[in-house]
Amino acid sequence: MKRNIIPVLIGCALSFSGVAAEPTAERYVVSFPEGSHVKYSGAFASAFPNGLPVGIGSGLLFTGRQGDALTFATVTDRGPNADSPKAGKNDAKIFVTPNFAPMLMTIRLQNGRAEAMDARPLHDEKGEINGLPLQSGVVGATNEVAFSDTLKTLKGDNRGLDVEGITPDGKGGYWLCDEYGPFLINVDSKGKILAIHGPQAAQGEKSIAGGLPNVIKWRQANRGFEGVTRMPNGRVIAAVQSTLDIDGKSKKQALFTRLVSFDPATGKTAMYGYPIDSAAYSKNSDAKIGDVVALDDRHILLIEQGSDKNEGMRNLIYKVDLSKATDLAAFDRPGEYPEFDDEKKLAQRGITLAAKTQVVDLRALGWQQEKAEGLALIDSKTLAVANDNDFGVKVAMQNPVEGKKLKDYRVNAEGSLTLDDKPVDTTLRVEPLKKPESESELWILTLPEALR
Repeated sequence: MKRNIIPVLIGCALSFSGVAAEPTAERYVVSFPEGSHVKYSGAFASAFPNGLPVGIGSGLLFTGRQGDALTFATVTDRGPNADSPKAGKNDAKIFVTPNFAPMLMTIRLQNGRAEAMDARPLHDEKGEINGLPLQSGVVGATNEVAFSDTLKTLKGDNRGLDVEGITPDGKGGYWLCDEYGPFLINVDSKGKILAIHGPQAAQGEKSIAGGLPNVIKWRQANRGFEGVTRMPNGRVIAAVQSTLDIDGKSKKQALFTRLVSFDPATGKTAMYGYPIDSAAYSKNSDAKIGDVVALDDRHILLIEQGSDKNEGMRNLIYKVDLSKATDLAAFDRPGEYPEFDDEKKLAQRGITLAAKTQVVDLRALGWQQEKAEGLALIDSKTLAVANDNDFGVKVAMQNPVEGKKLKDYRVNAEGSLTLDDKPVDTTLRVEPLKKPESESELWILTLPEALR
């Protein structure tokens, strides 16, 4: 039966016409206090007379009810950045405001309004951190090159974090997760960094922070930990955004991405395989996790998303059962990593991936944003979902060569664009994103049945 989808309205419930027992959703556009935009005085500042919108929603945590108000904790990612052509063979990003410090914020939903407030920059004993990529030569570094808005090379920073998830630590602070190392970061309620855990160094490697399995250093560039949640028993589960790319060879064929379990009390770790919807994508590396949230000690909710074979976006929430999933650590040996196995080989080796059941198709409810990166559990029938608006910035080409895309170019040592090692007149500029992509959205989803 063909379903008629009711258009999204701010503050209004959505449902399918004539179809019983379907999820419903309320959509809110998050507002910010006056003067809370990110200051920008760079080369293209005239396009942003009021600065840049704050980019919250990379992670979401329900923190409670205050009367008729719902409150959430959320995080920004590494700050305003835009796509860039590669620098030689290395991935690159344009950092519009390189000194931006990733932040914690609070969202308050009341009287039909969602407002963000109480910005708290992440900091350590040296002061505020930034979102610049790691320097080369440390475990987890992908040699990602940071450019300014005029394509000048910026120096990496081993204090840089790309925060993508938030969960309570049980002590009044939070566990955050990061895409660079990837790292798990313990912070207090004001954003002070208390501890960092990252891939353990192997022989001959230099590690910024250890304690987590070395294999996760093979996460794709800009695809580290994308979600984190704390189970009732205290374990922390962090989700690697996409398939690992072990030795640069496994990302397109791996049938799963990894869920890393870390027990802060003992330091014990484990890893489970989350089976991606392989048949939906042109290549398995296109699948992306958006966020995770615990239901109990065995089950989590997880957002899987990405561009499908027809270049249409998919944003799905699954219930994931970890109870029978195999700990992959025992199978991680050079030349034998499970990422290279097909379904038959996984079964022969006795590897069982996590089980999953679809809960919500966000696109079917009218979700239009590319990414859903925040997921929170309000109660057994109510979820919250948030997007990351990328600080409302994008990159645009001027004088492009006909038929060529951004990925076809390279940036040379002088900060100019080339094609096939030949200089071109094409240049890049930073521009504002248009609505709705530039908006921070918060959706409240009501399920027809309780999750447990």
